[in-house]
Amino acid sequence: MVLAAGLGTRLRPLTNEIPKPMVPVLDRPVMEHILELLARHGFEQVIANLHYFPDSIREHFGERLSYRYEEELLGTAGGVRACADFFGGEPFLVISGDALTDIDLTALVARHRDSGGIATLSVKKVPDTREYGVVLHDRDGRITGFQEKPAPEEALSDLGNCGIYVFSPEIFDYFPEQPFADWAQDVFPALLEHDVPFHIHEVREYWNDVGSLAELRQGTFDALKGELRLEIGGEVIAPGVTVADGTSLPADIEVEGPVWVGSDVQIGSGVRLTGPLVLGDGARVGDGAQLRSSIVFPGTQITAESILIDAIAGHKGIAASLRRRG
Repeated sequence: MVLAAGLGTRLRPLTNEIPKPMVPVLDRPVMEHILELLARHGFEQVIANLHYFPDSIREHFGERLSYRYEEELLGTAGGVRACADFFGGEPFLVISGDALTDIDLTALVARHRDSGGIATLSVKKVPDTREYGVVLHDRDGRITGFQEKPAPEEALSDLGNCGIYVFSPEIFDYFPEQPFADWAQDVFPALLEHDVPFHIHEVREYWNDVGSLAELRQGTFDALKGELRLEIGGEVIAPGVTVADGTSLPADIEVEGPVWVGSDVQIGSGVRLTGPLVLGDGARVGDGAQLRSSIVFPGTQITAESILIDAIAGHKGIAASLRRRG
């Protein structure tokens, strides 16, 4: 299950136009990267819960997955319970719709089966515990408690919860009666209270929850630099410079990678591009513009002689500029 119902408030004003799972990372929405990761690990039946801008997700992904609409938000766990009939009697995986990651999901499932617990939580060492809920555990990896965004001097763990889980169907026995339910506030405390075993799976692969504009920039640039494995279209035409189909660079352009240029991008004369830099599909860059360390979203126009540094440039109606791939 892909969790795709949230409001994405920390990504506003971008998420005033599109839901968080549709935020572009290089050549496609972050949720499309997630579906490709699921497919690589053999997950063929996928469902997503929807609430905010549901039609944009349905229209983009079509029949590639199933959907469950939440008229009112049911919480991180309540939305999963509403899909319990979809999972049947087998263990199932839950992943956030904003997870930019290349973690080994096959290893996560194997850890769940081997541990024999009711739940397995992916965790990763984080540099600043103030930004994450951290997970406490014993020497066998059984979870013993949590801390919510502790100060470094008070943190009893540096393992952040990645929001990527495998559950056995018995997990629903520990939900509150009300429809709204949260993993951290309701379900995980109930497991601890009833002494139900559940475990961590520590990952060393890349993970970024694209939770803020700064994290979106960092995650996009990390993907551009190859620090995580994503399927990305385009041809490498020079060291650190990748250009997708339908785009040609003018002869007088100055480019310093890493730079990724999408399909059908129009670039004027005398333009200077300094990486890390991403120009989304259908972007327009006017004559003499200078861009550095920025993201230009699909369909966005940069006017002639503009200077763009450390920025994210978009436009109203961005959903119409997102291509469906795959």
